[in-house]
Amino acid sequence: MRFQYILGLLFSLEAAALRFGNTPTYQVQKAAEERKAARSLVKRDDTDPELLYPAYNLSVPTDFFHNETRYEPHTNDTFNLRYWFDASYYKPGGPVFVLLSGETDGTGRLTFLQKGIVHQVIEATGGIGVILEHRYYGTSFPVPNLSVENLRFLSTEQALADVAYFAQHVSFEGIDEDLTAPNTPWIAYGGSYAGAQAAFLRVVYPDVFWGTISSSGVTAAITDYWEYFEPIRQFAPPDGIAATQTYIDVIDSILLNNTDKTQQLKDAFGLGGITNDSDFANVFTNGPYCWQSTNWDPDLNSPGCYYYFGNLSSTTVNYNWTEDKRETVQDLLETAGYGNDSYAETVLLNAIGYFGETSVSAWNASGVSQNDYFTLLNASQWQDEEIDPAGGRSWNYQVCTEWGYFQTGNTPKDIKPIVSRTLTLEYTSFFCGAAYNLTLPDTDKVNKYGNFSIEYDRLAIVGGNADPWRPATPLADSAPKRPNTIEKPFWEIAHGVHHWEENGIFLNQTTPLLPPYPVIWAQQYIKNFVVEWLKEFDSKNDHYEL
Repeated sequence: MRFQYILGLLFSLEAAALRFGNTPTYQVQKAAEERKAARSLVKRDDTDPELLYPAYNLSVPTDFFHNETRYEPHTNDTFNLRYWFDASYYKPGGPVFVLLSGETDGTGRLTFLQKGIVHQVIEATGGIGVILEHRYYGTSFPVPNLSVENLRFLSTEQALADVAYFAQHVSFEGIDEDLTAPNTPWIAYGGSYAGAQAAFLRVVYPDVFWGTISSSGVTAAITDYWEYFEPIRQFAPPDGIAATQTYIDVIDSILLNNTDKTQQLKDAFGLGGITNDSDFANVFTNGPYCWQSTNWDPDLNSPGCYYYFGNLSSTTVNYNWTEDKRETVQDLLETAGYGNDSYAETVLLNAIGYFGETSVSAWNASGVSQNDYFTLLNASQWQDEEIDPAGGRSWNYQVCTEWGYFQTGNTPKDIKPIVSRTLTLEYTSFFCGAAYNLTLPDTDKVNKYGNFSIEYDRLAIVGGNADPWRPATPLADSAPKRPNTIEKPFWEIAHGVHHWEENGIFLNQTTPLLPPYPVIWAQQYIKNFVVEWLKEFDSKNDHYEL
């Protein structure tokens, strides 16, 4: 069961709008192999979006910035940027609503043309819906392989230039009109990393994009992103969080202060073959990391998250086989300062049981050593230069050059953490040196666009208050507060996680609880302010009618 869950988590790294987690190198490679095998077994039906929406390509320049030394040697080459569109609701004079697919294969976003925010907006406005793939993902690669030299054209500013060029040069098959910007109102939407792109487009190319919507948009690049775990600590099931804090505190008490018990601790969890303490501690992030994969839509939700929290918060021992560990657990708790604490004893036994039947079970099925299976520190396995449609090497390069977001255990001392403090910046950023011979990113290359304070007319900021990426968005607690207006929408989705208003369900799937009302309200609000923005375009240009 856990093996399936781990693979599900790794697949979610591909599908999620912004990747998360410190995934061991063996497991990354194994998941890539599983993806390749799965593609050959895919069964399609008449609702498959890849059949409903054929792919198109637009030739775009590989290098937009010949005056920038970072892109040397420069090139005049072009490459095919892939896109899809739906014109079934289009009425002459309608807008173009483009969803930026972000750091993954764009085919994973096609369902938004059928249902979700793209479908809803184009139906309400008589517009064309577009899914636009990002350079270095899917099939939109300007290079034959991902050597460090070939990755030099993968940057935020080059990717933004792609979208602006696309808006000014694309033509849509079957439509005999010039729908390029700025003569046609273009509205860009993105979630997470793509949400930051959408925000930046309005600031960098205001004459091209009439408006943009940044959903869970991480407009602030942050190197040491310990804050990732704060919304999880604050909004995930409280009993499960308390249990997580307890067993993590026990683990850290031993790894950091009672090292003579380290091997006993690892053995108790069935992980005695892991040499590096941080590799050992990283196993337990598979609990809290599940939160980003929760969704209001049952088809997208990760049920393993509540399986984790439910197991850890149980007031009774869930796994009979852990009884043999009780004396060892009591000794470890005594060492960690939890002597005679029956609650902590139950928590630790359930943690041993949960990770034994998930992580340890998955390792058992792998046929490799625990060090090979769980380590992040295998340098050679980070150096695969093969083209990967899912974009793992591409995104890691962006992380190491510009974005950061190393999810560490550097939680402030006044906060009881939900991941180990042994997950240092040096450990979580190891792959930057191994894969690209880089150290830490230059986040100024991103933050120059506005950081937490990014603001512009017809730039909407939307996100969930329970989103682990909220601390990197303008909705962060530390960001400047601002009013919500039609001209500058600023909307927080109650109990929402990661860009929850982006996806949708078909009308015949709705129930009194699905979609939840906070999602319905956010989607309705987006439709409403886009309509108002288009009226403003009509007033300015005197030719658009809703």
